Amino acid sequence: MPHVIVKLHAGRSEQQKARIAGEVTKAVMATAGVGEEAVSVSIEDVEPAEWAEKVYRPDILGNAKQLYKKPGYNPL
Repeated sequence: MPHVIVKLHAGRSEQQKARIAGEVTKAVMATAGVGEEAVSVSIEDVEPAEWAEKVYRPDILGNAKQLYKKPGYNPL
């Protein structure tokens, strides 16, 4: 606990994915008050042509109540 799934357009390098996972881990540790050993991060590559079907419709539109950050500009 907690486990974070990051879905990205395919094409990021392994180095970029490792950096994303590291930064997500730091943010979760700082805000959830857990240690590094409690955090896991998964990164899923999604082809751009499949984004709407595999991510946008099911995860964004279909889970609006659970979506804490919506796509687009959200001023603080």
